[in-house]
Amino acid sequence: MASVWAELRRRNVVKVAVAYAIVGWLLVEVASVVFPTFKAPEWIMQVFTFLVIVGFPLALIFAWAYELTPEGLKKEKDVDRAESITHVTGRKLDYFIIAVLILALSYFAFDKFVLDPSRDAELVQATKEAVTEQATESGKAETADKSIVVLPFVNMSDDAGNEYFSDGISEELLNLLAKIPELRVISRSSAFSIKGKDLDIPTIAAQLNVANVLEGSVRKAGNRVRITAQLIDAQSDTHLWSATYDRTLDDIFAIQDEIAAEVVNALKITLLGEAIPKARETTPKAYALYLQGQHFSELSTPESFRKADDLLHQALAIDPGFVPAWDKLGTIYINQAITGLIGFDEGYRQARTFAHKALELDPDFARIHSMLGWIAMMYDRDLDTSAAYFRHARALAPTDAIVVRNIVIFALNLGRLEEAIELGKQSLTLNPLSPGVHGNLAMAYSYVGRLDEAEFALNTALDLSPNHDWALTKLARVHLLQGRPDAALAVAEKIGLQRRKLYVLPMAYYDLGQAEASVAALAALKEGYADDAAAFIAEVHAWRGEVDASFEWLDRTIDESQFIRWSMFFDPAFKNLHADPRWEVFRTKVGRSEELLKEIQF
Repeated sequence: MASVWAELRRRNVVKVAVAYAIVGWLLVEVASVVFPTFKAPEWIMQVFTFLVIVGFPLALIFAWAYELTPEGLKKEKDVDRAESITHVTGRKLDYFIIAVLILALSYFAFDKFVLDPSRDAELVQATKEAVTEQATESGKAETADKSIVVLPFVNMSDDAGNEYFSDGISEELLNLLAKIPELRVISRSSAFSIKGKDLDIPTIAAQLNVANVLEGSVRKAGNRVRITAQLIDAQSDTHLWSATYDRTLDDIFAIQDEIAAEVVNALKITLLGEAIPKARETTPKAYALYLQGQHFSELSTPESFRKADDLLHQALAIDPGFVPAWDKLGTIYINQAITGLIGFDEGYRQARTFAHKALELDPDFARIHSMLGWIAMMYDRDLDTSAAYFRHARALAPTDAIVVRNIVIFALNLGRLEEAIELGKQSLTLNPLSPGVHGNLAMAYSYVGRLDEAEFALNTALDLSPNHDWALTKLARVHLLQGRPDAALAVAEKIGLQRRKLYVLPMAYYDLGQAEASVAALAALKEGYADDAAAFIAEVHAWRGEVDASFEWLDRTIDESQFIRWSMFFDPAFKNLHADPRWEVFRTKVGRSEELLKEIQF
């Protein structure tokens, strides 16, 4: 055996084996990178590897049987031992092996420290893209190509103050298209949140999960208006249709009708109704005042609400029959009542007056039915009437973002939490960039104990609007339910509206064991807001286990001038009251017994 090993070494068979193994490994590694780059079929790599493996024993046999001499390659048996130069060949093989080893180690280092991280990053990115693509495809499967966002038209007028007009035209087109049940139209709040952002069409469409984008510009000069509109297929980023309208302001409604008709034709929508909806007409002056009022109402400040109120009343003085102005007035007064800018009772009474005026003029205006359903639910506390209004609104406009949003709250108030979650998801498809819509879904999640999903939804809302008080309040409450009072306190400190902050602080301090701070915060809440926030005070007492005090404050909510969050009956924050007989008595007293809620149909 020793003589055989010595002969193998003399003939350089061992060195050939080492050299071949290193070169073969290096060739296979390089081929595994090169072949896929050139999109070579998989079988080519398999054949190449097979040939390298088969070549190994052949190389050894060749090294045993032949020797390289100064005269060329000869059979080993024909070479005189005295003239053999295998020792010289062996030295050359040593140099070759060293060189190949250096090359192999260099490649190994490059692969390990350069290519591997890159491949890992590519794998992670590929995985993300696959998940995103799957989610996108799922969304597309739901909406197909019958979805659209109307972006705020660009104000091309010399007067920057005319932006209210370009924004208004955009919103009116959006509302017009939203009347087509076969078309999913992104709501105003999501569409206008894109305004001023330097985003391309595919990115906007991806954020809003739509297949089509309508954009344009408006130039207004005196009584003349030029509107340019273009419909874009988001996936291919190509134009489906475009047009320019150069008309007088008297033709503004005809332009809107024509644009809506062109969108329907371009998207090949088969209408189930009789015809394409038409824009509501009024005089140019009344319309300009209405658009200005609409613009200020969206700013949602005490001064802007007052300004909007004045402008809308001016519009109605010119044309008392212009229904959208009555609708907008009702919305303004409800929003002021909800935020405490005016009295709860005053806000809802005024809103009802405006809503009924609108309903007299147009019995089929879906948003007015939705508004009256909201008033019946939140102010009259009449669930049967509320359900009837919401049913009608849903039948008239099943894909209207405002209608669906209000019905989500109604489902929450009935305790139909799984239905509220599904409706909340539908609401998100219509208004994906609305903090409030994400917040409504979060409420439903929190009531069924899906706290991580509730937290995610609220963090999404706050990504969209970092200072959104309502979302901050709900996130703090979710943290309390999670048993994280320190996180709840940190969020509560960011809440701007004092009433909401003082509602959260006593509960957070209580859970942190800071009794004095909790008592002081609750005292401040009572001192400043006892007249319209009795339900909040009752909740704080319930959270702290002070059952008698909680029922005392709940009894105050029976006063109709008090705001009450009717979903409280399904809110875990009140769980300390559930075993007390007074809980069912109170539910029955305010018309929210379990039996009654089950009977409501909507």
